[in-house]
Amino acid sequence: MPRRSYDQYCAVARALDAVGDRWTLLIVRELLGGPRRYTDLHADLPGVSTDMLASRLKDMERDGLTTRRRLAPPGAAFVYELTTRGHALLPALTALADWGAPALDERRPTDALRAHWFAVPLMARLARHFTDGTDVIDIALDEGEFHVVLGGDGPESGHPEGGPGYADGPAEHPDIRLRMDTATCADIAYDRLSLARGIESGRIAVTLPEGSGARQRRKRTTTA
Repeated sequence: MPRRSYDQYCAVARALDAVGDRWTLLIVRELLGGPRRYTDLHADLPGVSTDMLASRLKDMERDGLTTRRRLAPPGAAFVYELTTRGHALLPALTALADWGAPALDERRPTDALRAHWFAVPLMARLARHFTDGTDVIDIALDEGEFHVVLGGDGPESGHPEGGPGYADGPAEHPDIRLRMDTATCADIAYDRLSLARGIESGRIAVTLPEGSGARQRRKRTTTA
């Protein structure tokens, strides 16, 4: 099929030529968490048809937003991952999340939810709070667990060249773990509650894993 375009000499129009179609930015949201198999993407994008997902992934690969590669055995499956250009959409998704936050009041009965959908807005909030070098943070909700990487200087960030990111599941070596319910996570993610206030009020439980960087920094501070 010929590529659709707004045919306008405008940066906004050019951007929308690449990411303005339905589902494209939500696929980016998923791939910000690192390489994903097609079946994983389909499972975490409830409502998208298999044909639509396949079409969008082909478009994104053509536009230089994603690449596809085969995993080494024994996996041998194909995974999709963002290019550096695709990862550069993180600030745009963060801004969209901030803009859309006022529309998130009560969760509707038809609303799907995945824990890691809070990761994009949470990264900016956590970076603002943790200024002591804390880098890898586990977030545990009733719906699941994910972790964010603020500094992004290692492979856990999911970024091919470093940078902030997130991934599903607990980190191998987190600096700190935060457990909270979904309502609290939404309040933190969308600036309705500060992280400090959430901890003070008991809505957020904090655990410092043995050997974590955060625990070591606290020990140094205590003995100084």
